[in-house]
Amino acid sequence: MGSTSSFVIRWINFFTMILALLVVGFGFWMSTHNDECRRSLTIPVMGLGGVIFLISLVGFLGAWKNIACLLWAYLIMLFVVLVAIMVFTVLAFIITNTGKGHSVPGVSYKEYRLQDYNSWFIKQLNDTEKWTRLRSCLVKSDDCNGLSRRYKTRKQYRFAELTPIESGCCRPPAECGYPALNASYFDLSYHPVGMNIDCKLYKNMGSVRCYDCDSCKAGVAQYMKTEWRVVAIFNVVLFVILSFVYFVGCCARRNAGGSDSKVPGRWQA
Repeated sequence: MGSTSSFVIRWINFFTMILALLVVGFGFWMSTHNDECRRSLTIPVMGLGGVIFLISLVGFLGAWKNIACLLWAYLIMLFVVLVAIMVFTVLAFIITNTGKGHSVPGVSYKEYRLQDYNSWFIKQLNDTEKWTRLRSCLVKSDDCNGLSRRYKTRKQYRFAELTPIESGCCRPPAECGYPALNASYFDLSYHPVGMNIDCKLYKNMGSVRCYDCDSCKAGVAQYMKTEWRVVAIFNVVLFVILSFVYFVGCCARRNAGGSDSKVPGRWQA
């Protein structure tokens, strides 16, 4: 089992080192091919690639040279990663356990309410500095600007499957009662029917729309919830795989330790 486990660990970490280099390369690509909003993701992406490469390199060398101390370091780092994945995954499922879309009569898309979401999401989105950065990204994106090109008739717009951000940031809430002249323009001459403060915040200008509305923040919260849930499910799979790798690594370390403790045979009498 010992030599087999060392062989498995060696090749597993060889392939994860290649994967780590691809992750780092993707981070460099993001930094040169994306706008400044998505460019902020490059540091975490490249950092993740660097950590994976470091751990894989230590595990590869430890299994290749059968060095117990390197395998110990590899197992400790891998254990820390496993704990971090477990903690993040549990928190992700807790945070994303609340919030959902609400049906709107006569249309296919849904609307979202900020108070439905976890308090952590609400706190982050109500932070003025953070929302200012997010808002600038939303204004520059094509989420709202492209609606009138995609949906040219009222019927197309009614049956559109709008994303949470498109529903919350690009239009006023349905309770406002503003008639839609097209997918990006509403008749604001009508007195709002509902008491929702978002009704007064909405403007047809491309730089304003409903970007300061709670409905927009709720749309972003729903988007973040979906992304976090996908990451959490991925982490569960990753945790199972890394747990297996950790088990095999323990076998390889035990084999290395056994090799180091062997005493040379004595002279024959």
